[in-house]
Order: sequence, then structure tokens, then C-alpha cells
Amino acid sequence: MSAGVYVVFQQVGEEWRVLAEVPRRPGLPAKRSRAQAVRDALGREPAAGEQFAVLQRSEWRNALDCG
Repeated sequence: MSAGVYVVFQQVGEEWRVLAEVPRRPGLPAKRSRAQAVRDALGREPAAGEQFAVLQRSEWRNALDCG
């Protein structure tokens, strides 16, 4: 069974952009898993001042269907 996929967004100026889709790492609590998804998407530690948001792909798709 898959642990799911996160969609990682990065704030660029006033906009939020999709940075990557990253598989969720099983065994990590949700908060640590989201932080790891950001590192996985970047391939590095986030720099001071960079802003990210992480949603489960299923939740992001549900949000898109609300219109």
C-alpha cells in the first residue's frame, strides 16, 4: 500500500507555485514528513526566509474540484 504523495508549493513573491510532487515517507509523523517532503523537493535544506506549503495530493485535487 502506498503512503501517498505530497504536493510541495513554494511562495515566489505574491504567488504560490507547485515545486514538486514527492512520495510520502512511511514511518514519519505528519509534520516531520511534510518537512522532509520540502527537503526532498529541493534536494537541500530550505534557506532562511523561503516559504513552502505541503498538501496531500488527494486534498489538493479535492480543492480543485470545489469550483
